Amino acid sequence: MLMTQSSLFSPPIHFSPKKICNETKKIALFSDSLRENKSLPSSSRKKIGKTGVLYNGYSYFTSPCHPLQLDLPNYFQGTDNDDEDDDVSDDGIGIVDFFQGKNILITGATGLLGKVIVEKILRSTPVGKIYLLIKAKDKEAAFERLTNEIIDSDLFKCLKEEHGESYEAFVREKLIPVVGDICEPNMGLDSDSADALRKDVHVVIQSAASTTLNERYDVLIEANVTAPQRVMRFAKTCKNIKLFAQISTAYVNGRREGVMLEEPLIMGDNRRKEDFDANIPRLDISDEINLALKSCSAAASDYDVTKDLKKLGQERATLFGWYNTYHLTKAMGEMVLNEIRGDVPVLIIRPTVIESSFKEPVPGWIQGNRMFDPVIISYGKGQLPAFFGNPEVTMDIIPVDMVANTTIAAIAKEANKNKPQLNVYHVASSDRNPLKFTDFFEYLYEYFNSSPLVESQNISRIEYFSNFNDFSEYTRGKISRQLETNNVVGDEHGNIIRKAQNKCRARVAYAQQLCKMYEFIGFFNARFDTGNTEKLVKEMSNEERINFEVDVMNIDWRKYFQEIHIPGVKKHIINGTTRASI
Repeated sequence: MLMTQSSLFSPPIHFSPKKICNETKKIALFSDSLRENKSLPSSSRKKIGKTGVLYNGYSYFTSPCHPLQLDLPNYFQGTDNDDEDDDVSDDGIGIVDFFQGKNILITGATGLLGKVIVEKILRSTPVGKIYLLIKAKDKEAAFERLTNEIIDSDLFKCLKEEHGESYEAFVREKLIPVVGDICEPNMGLDSDSADALRKDVHVVIQSAASTTLNERYDVLIEANVTAPQRVMRFAKTCKNIKLFAQISTAYVNGRREGVMLEEPLIMGDNRRKEDFDANIPRLDISDEINLALKSCSAAASDYDVTKDLKKLGQERATLFGWYNTYHLTKAMGEMVLNEIRGDVPVLIIRPTVIESSFKEPVPGWIQGNRMFDPVIISYGKGQLPAFFGNPEVTMDIIPVDMVANTTIAAIAKEANKNKPQLNVYHVASSDRNPLKFTDFFEYLYEYFNSSPLVESQNISRIEYFSNFNDFSEYTRGKISRQLETNNVVGDEHGNIIRKAQNKCRARVAYAQQLCKMYEFIGFFNARFDTGNTEKLVKEMSNEERINFEVDVMNIDWRKYFQEIHIPGVKKHIINGTTRASI
């Protein structure tokens, strides 16, 4: 898709309590003896530093952090009295009361997080109607997508059990598909749909985005910068608007190190490690859009356009202090929303690495082969013997249901204030419940050593490298030896041997590609303050804490991976339709 001036700016702007599904209690695939084995010997590991460089300019979206709890002042660590953490508000936030009869407009509702938010609101609140903006050619096609991707989804199993024969009637009354596209002028709405939404909508949840890390610069600008601004302009015309919620990412904080606070991004600021560099210009979003437009028209062919715009996006991200084009454009989107929001209260939700559900509505549910799952699958198949990263770096993973619960609870809290503020919530785990790479891979080893994804495949503990060439050489040798043990014998033409050699090269290339994408998180040296989320927990009533769980301290990471996430990956990805790996 080529960008046009009209598609980018239309018009131009000036930048200045329900029960959890029975399945929750059923997943327990590990024996007690294995769960209790917490002292398995660790392999000899390479000693490495804490800094790394981008390899060929590519990195990956999700990410870990560095434990810097001791660097925080008392304000961010909470009070000295640990007992105060147990304080519970008698009245709570009033989540259920707020959503009583409210009408919600959600974009990106067929995505991982959007779908979980829809299910949770339906199951746990007396919401009015939920309008789902669905990209489709007509209403019939939109209804078909609603049925296939939402109503019939395994995610809605609990609602099906609760409502029985009346389930379909219930969801069709509550869920209203609206034909539209946030990448089109006026969000692609016809006049009747637009008028109905302006009259009915109280809350807008902008969850749609393009999340491909190194997509074309013009495509990511359109989806993550221009499109959210269209949704905001529309929200400002809604007569009863209470709040606009934007789903962003914690990695809009860029390359800065230390503690990342829950603060709005300032228009024009870069996120380089250096506080000030006179040689680096301010980030001008209009200039970036024009630059992408010029690149579109300058290339000789579609192939050249795509290649040039991917390269351009990564170059601009690196220049201004972000790890990839996706992070840069999500940051630009936040800046634009803050500029044009006017008196509309705005909530920015910044999750870290979103993975499968912790409890609700089905433990281990996930959609798509995403985030750390390619690493998990490759390691479980014996195809990833090493990792390019620091074993002592803290990862940052957050289950999708906790992100949804935080979003819903924060919407109720901030909308009830009736103040035109912009508030940021980091949804992260590294601050309060850190998980190091060394522990992550140890949990994977414990699981796959007894139950590999490929029968008869021996799983070894992962090796860590700080030098990419050393990593590549070790991986190539390890995979080659694995294939040699299969006693490959060629025919008179050597065809079988050549096939084995090709498979070896493919596996090595895939392992290299994975670690290129994950490089920045393997050496990440920052962490995300979650003060607003912690305040949210304290202000919730006991009932709200149970029904809308957001506290990451409740996660046992060994149990999460071995009893919830990996079984979920096997069920929904490996045994599903998603291509898992080579």
